[in-house]
Amino acid sequence: MPASTLADIVFSEQANHNFSKILGDLKKSNLSITNRLKSIQHDAAFVQEVADVLGLPLVANERCGSWYIDPQLKTGSAYFKSTDGHTGQWKFSTRRLNFHLVEVIGRNDGCIIVDSTRRGKRMPDALSKTIPIWCSVLNQALFPSHPSSHELHVPPTVVSSSEASQMSSRLSYFLTSLLALQPDLSALRQQITKPLRPLWVTPDDDLTPEMLAEITTRYHPVVCCTSSRRVVGTEMSEEGYIQGAGDDTENWAHGLTAPLFWANQSQLLETPEGELPGLIEKLVANSEAGGQAVGELKRVAPRLFVGALSAEAEALAPSSNGREVCVVGLVPKTTEKETWEKSKRHMEVGLGKSKTASRFLREALPSICDFVSRFLQEPAADAETGTGRETNKEVALLCESGRDLSVGVALALYCWCFVDSAGTIRSAQDQEQNHNKASIRVKLGHIMTAFPDANPSRATLQSVNSFLMDWQK
Repeated sequence: MPASTLADIVFSEQANHNFSKILGDLKKSNLSITNRLKSIQHDAAFVQEVADVLGLPLVANERCGSWYIDPQLKTGSAYFKSTDGHTGQWKFSTRRLNFHLVEVIGRNDGCIIVDSTRRGKRMPDALSKTIPIWCSVLNQALFPSHPSSHELHVPPTVVSSSEASQMSSRLSYFLTSLLALQPDLSALRQQITKPLRPLWVTPDDDLTPEMLAEITTRYHPVVCCTSSRRVVGTEMSEEGYIQGAGDDTENWAHGLTAPLFWANQSQLLETPEGELPGLIEKLVANSEAGGQAVGELKRVAPRLFVGALSAEAEALAPSSNGREVCVVGLVPKTTEKETWEKSKRHMEVGLGKSKTASRFLREALPSICDFVSRFLQEPAADAETGTGRETNKEVALLCESGRDLSVGVALALYCWCFVDSAGTIRSAQDQEQNHNKASIRVKLGHIMTAFPDANPSRATLQSVNSFLMDWQK
């Protein structure tokens, strides 16, 4: 029998290609929609156990955290970014202040913030670093005479002492950036009785009520809960379990959202993998066909309200309390500028969708500000006395989501149409505009505090800044 040659031993190029394809198919099957939903269900059970044992309310760190919390158990949402905790890029966000959590923490003597992370990491940077920075900065601002609470606390098994030291060196700068926003610290301080203290829970930890006993005597605990257990190897070794299964939904969910998942959990988990995309498409279509509930208008500044386009009919309806409302709708289609003004108190601006709309906003803002200024400056005739009045004039700004473009326009109007944060209307004679990054940031801080769920995109805020700053050149 002739000896084997090298060609007989080494796989051919075709064989290697087939082998790679097999591995890819195996990985894809392990990352199936079914496995993701089952993994989310598994992790949600752990999250509920944490809430039951510790007796604290659940807060979802968006976008991922809501997948792991039954909506009936969810107290609210938080917005702490992992990128603000990346090594060397630590940041206290002056845009996402999360002040609304202070009331939740004070009322319940703490809270549990839920998030997850991708395979290989023990916990997300949002929980291990961003939230600890937030706690320390707020403690410095609200409890200046309690120096022991100013110390940065991070999980030692995740954050090295060297990195913790570098983070600590930036805390004074973060405090300065917060105070520059001129927040109402006295109102925040009234909502809590003790400083904040982060601590961490993962599926690898032992859960006991006693773990909070020592902390709660002196601090409000902010429990950072990582919902997914750590997978060190590949998913193929985990019998279908996927760490951080609720993340990167744009790559697997087919439009499925956390609320839709929880509302149709049994049906989704009982459906074969091959039929899931079709079922999800049907659920999403039915949800959209059912129509968006009439959105509630959110007051973000004196006289200024934002909401979804679905609230337009409510905003335009005659008021029973003497309010006169100007409505600006930012619609997801492009329309000619000449068609925007529908009446003296109704404007419909066609900007298009997504990033295109955010870019076009820059060109539309002069017209929007001029339209709203004219409405605000014209005295409204009182039906009984015939006198003019301004006190009941309000502006409703509507966009598709109620959280992006409408918030950007509210920021522009807040700076352009009002003299101060009390809502004093700038008169036609007082057209002096003096905007800078600091003053714009202060107004944005007011809006984000009033409406924590607001989510103006970077492109939207860039358009607003460009309009306000370029006007002076």
